[in-house]
Amino acid sequence: MPTIALGRCPVTLRIAAPTRAPRTGIRVSRGSQLSFGRFVLPSRPNRGSFKERWAFSCFRQDEHLPGASKRDPTGDNNTGGLDKHKLDQSDSGRTSWISNLNRAVDTIVRAKPWKVPWTAETILQVMLLWIASFWFVGSWIIPFLAHIAGFRKESLTYRGQALYSLLTDVAEGLAGIAILNRCVARFRPLPSGWFKFSLRGKWHLDVLLGCLMFPLVNRLSQVNLNLLPVLPSTPITVSSVEQSILAGDPVAMALYAMVVSICAPVWEEIVFRGFLLPSLTKYMPVWCAILASSIAFALAHFNMQRMLPLVFLGVVMGTVFARSRNLLASMTLHSLWNAFVFLDLMK
Repeated sequence: MPTIALGRCPVTLRIAAPTRAPRTGIRVSRGSQLSFGRFVLPSRPNRGSFKERWAFSCFRQDEHLPGASKRDPTGDNNTGGLDKHKLDQSDSGRTSWISNLNRAVDTIVRAKPWKVPWTAETILQVMLLWIASFWFVGSWIIPFLAHIAGFRKESLTYRGQALYSLLTDVAEGLAGIAILNRCVARFRPLPSGWFKFSLRGKWHLDVLLGCLMFPLVNRLSQVNLNLLPVLPSTPITVSSVEQSILAGDPVAMALYAMVVSICAPVWEEIVFRGFLLPSLTKYMPVWCAILASSIAFALAHFNMQRMLPLVFLGVVMGTVFARSRNLLASMTLHSLWNAFVFLDLMK
């Protein structure tokens, strides 16, 4: 009993001994077709190439070979099949722009999906625990320890407030990394390409191209403020960073520069680009994972007046990371952006 494999669909042909057909007055004309399930096999094909002798469908979208024609068992034209074929062509025309978009984005990103050993449950667990730890450490643990020590942040000098911010940021980052490490520990050893840090490669050019996007990020900031302006009733406050800049304290400014240019880029990139972006490629294309992780990155800043620029910045950093698969690349770009904003505040 021979078996023919057509694509992913094996077909078993049962060859029986030829018998005389009963005298019913029905004959199988030359070129007519016999139907076996979803496969259409010509009983006596006309002469032509082998591809013209077989017409079959194994997937959701039928792919008809050139030169193959559909007929009903009586030999007449199958108008319903032709109408369905035209409908399939119109559907493919409507979805062709999506395929073209995917190919264009894949050309820019040039990245394949990661091998993800965990499920969506682990992804959600890590992100929710990270948000909870970020809020709990910064809003409760550090202020409580400061209260036990007998001081408050508002009573400190500019240098004291800068050191307080540095210690808080370090504690938040370590807590987030500890949670991530705990959640993925049972999946070790991880597949290659996860949490990679390397000085090698051609990622420096991608970082340079990413820096050219900084003026556009600034422009989007103004657009976002025009769309969602600050309410007049909202009190205008001056941050401790701006107070230190106005006071001209070099030590305080150096401590704040460490916070925004070193600490924050490291742990934010580990969470959003190192973990979330590759994990999402298990359920969506790489470019969709870049966009989704960028939206999560923007939402994590809890500032709707900066939503558009942060999403765009996340897309740029996600693209750099996806192309290089190197966290050092996105960390460097993130650090340069924060330094750019910090220097802009000092003007």
